[in-house]
Amino acid sequence: MSGIGRQVVISGIGLLTALGEGGEANWKAIVDGRSGVRQIQAYDTSRLQTTLGAEIDGFDPSRFATRRQLNTMNRGDQLGLAAASLALADAGIDTGTELGLRTGLFLGGNKSMGRMDQLIKGLRTVRRPDGTADMKALGEKADTIMPPLFFVEGLQPGAVFHISQTFGIRGANAFFAGTADAGATAIARAVRAIQRGDADRIIAGGYEDATSWWSMTHMDRMGVLTTRNDLGETAFRPYDQTRSGAVLGEGGALLVLEEKEAALARGARIYAELRGVGNGHDGRTPPATDPEGRGLVRAVRRALDDARLNPADLGYIASHGAATKIGDRSETAALRTALGDASRSVPISSIKPQTGHLVGGAGALNVAVSALALHYGAVPATANLETPDAACDMDLVRGEARDTRPDTALALARGLEGQAVALALGRAA
Repeated sequence: MSGIGRQVVISGIGLLTALGEGGEANWKAIVDGRSGVRQIQAYDTSRLQTTLGAEIDGFDPSRFATRRQLNTMNRGDQLGLAAASLALADAGIDTGTELGLRTGLFLGGNKSMGRMDQLIKGLRTVRRPDGTADMKALGEKADTIMPPLFFVEGLQPGAVFHISQTFGIRGANAFFAGTADAGATAIARAVRAIQRGDADRIIAGGYEDATSWWSMTHMDRMGVLTTRNDLGETAFRPYDQTRSGAVLGEGGALLVLEEKEAALARGARIYAELRGVGNGHDGRTPPATDPEGRGLVRAVRRALDDARLNPADLGYIASHGAATKIGDRSETAALRTALGDASRSVPISSIKPQTGHLVGGAGALNVAVSALALHYGAVPATANLETPDAACDMDLVRGEARDTRPDTALALARGLEGQAVALALGRAA
């Protein structure tokens, strides 16, 4: 189902990563080859196998949220609200009044816990001298140990509420839980909602506090992160023969999507058009990936069909590029199947080695980077790619960005549970 008659464009880009704040700053850092990956500084990582991450320095959530809001937000929610604020500002949208019923909000993330600081401090008071839990004491003190809004704060779609409240968003809304697929799915569903006429404008994308202690302990033993801590900022090496896994990064990537005629009528700057979306699933037991990437094959084919694009027409692919052995090879196999000969001629790159893997925000970041590539007329390189794996026989952009003036792009995202999402973009007419 596609082509309902309403075209969808990207009019605002809100990015917050270890490389900087805003679309322009992030794009410049990406093209310049800078990296935000380093040893994690926020806590002791000595018990983790992976001690690298792409943390955001100097993030001040009070610039975007009230003190009352901050009392019920974890860092991921704060990053989501900040990215939404940046996207709306970039789009030139007046937020002095409620955005109302015709504005929607579609978000993706991997939130599983609220702030733990106060709870951990309180739980220390119900330990016996030998370190065991004193359940009697817990019952007596529970009302003072548990923060009053702890469970509300921990709800996955918390940022949907906070962003809606801040900007008076009253229209269509949804939250998608997952990894890289989550933010990309949020954008894909937002495209459909605008095409159907459910909304005229939607803020959509993903965010993640992926370098937090809680997130790192989830991912550390799954075999998808690099343990080459000695390599520092060069440890994340998609498609390279020496790749050993990903490095996580925190941040947010939210876009303002609008119905094209409405955006043009208000004189908006248009980065790109969103022309097609596609989804698929590997159908394998996670975190195993189908060796042929069958879910990604379907997602790519559906996105191209939806956009009425031939594979040879593609000017850039923002790949998933998570730097696992089977992940990169299965992505290559999927693109070879879906694109045929074009898989060896379309410029392909992953910007994750510079920003880190944003998990729930990673797919949305790929959409933003694709839009920026079309807007600025260049294709970014894959950092740290020195000796490509022979099995990844694609036109992998490495070294420096290419000024190729692409007219179309494809943004990819793959989830740990087998999900695959593809979005086709075109240069603004």
